Amino acid sequence: MGKIISFSNKKGGVGKTTTAVNMAAYCADMGKKVLLVDVDSQGNATTGLGFSKSSLKKSVYNVLVEDEPAAQNIMQTQVNGLDILPANVDLTGAEVDLVYKRFREKILKEALAKVKDSYDYIFIDCPPSLGLLTINAWVASDSVIIPMQAEYYALEGVSQLMNTISMVKQHLNPALRIEGVVITLYDGRALIAKQITVEIKKFFKEKLYEIIVPRNVRLAEAPSHGVPIMLYDPKCVGARAYRALTEEFLSRQK
Repeated sequence: MGKIISFSNKKGGVGKTTTAVNMAAYCADMGKKVLLVDVDSQGNATTGLGFSKSSLKKSVYNVLVEDEPAAQNIMQTQVNGLDILPANVDLTGAEVDLVYKRFREKILKEALAKVKDSYDYIFIDCPPSLGLLTINAWVASDSVIIPMQAEYYALEGVSQLMNTISMVKQHLNPALRIEGVVITLYDGRALIAKQITVEIKKFFKEKLYEIIVPRNVRLAEAPSHGVPIMLYDPKCVGARAYRALTEEFLSRQK
């Protein structure tokens, strides 16, 4: 039975989608069967794997709002072993559409339950907000990975994120837990980054992954080519970091 993990941070621009896409790709490369679910209306995980969200007829919107089976909307990617339940332009209005549905917080959970046994891991790329799409992701998930930058505002925002996770745990998904925290877009030349990394370590303790993902131009370029970093520049420092992070993630599963 597959493990479902949300990648979430209410702050945008922290490398959340980059982390979800590249960890999914490396997990598949390491022999795991992986499904990436894009519930971010920006659809960056979808385009980052080579799909045009403006022309897609299949999407997670069809599953959430139109009650179609997840299996009918899943697509294969160019990475062997990695499938995607993509986002398209319709997802922009999903938050409003979901308000009127019964058991609206549990729709994604019920949909993924029917395909869960086909995968080792299901990764959900959440929007940078705490709305109904994120709540659906958390209710469906076993755990949450939090990508965050080593900067002051990141520490401010994480307390609100943790409070919301606690509320979902209390009322909707008692089994939800923090899988791990990964520092992304790290600039080792900045003293403040080093200082805040120490604070993050104090707060999250063993939940913080040892591997830190540096700021890297090649990582930023890969999505515009519609491929994960392992297919764009597998030897760059960003690719090495995400491969090592995925190895650390998988080692912790044991």
